[in-house]
Amino acid sequence: MLKECPQTNFHAPAALKKWPSKNNERVKDAVWPIPYSVLDGTLDECITKFLEQPLGQRHLYEIHTAPQGELIPAVISAELVVEIARLRDFL
Repeated sequence: MLKECPQTNFHAPAALKKWPSKNNERVKDAVWPIPYSVLDGTLDECITKFLEQPLGQRHLYEIHTAPQGELIPAVISAELVVEIARLRDFL
């Protein structure tokens, strides 16, 4: 069972999204140049799914959720997801 940090609810609704890509780079001239949903679930589930992605492709992903205090913004970048995962695993 996940422990809760005072400002972090890992059970909050979240969506893992991926940017359209080609050759492991974001496609800037895509028909729909916005990230598409890969998983709708909890913040915990999205972090877990993100960590399952190949290391070289993680920069194409981000997590969308409701902001939580100073630590969790509405859009969580790949770099921040890794840091939040470390916090989650520490708790």
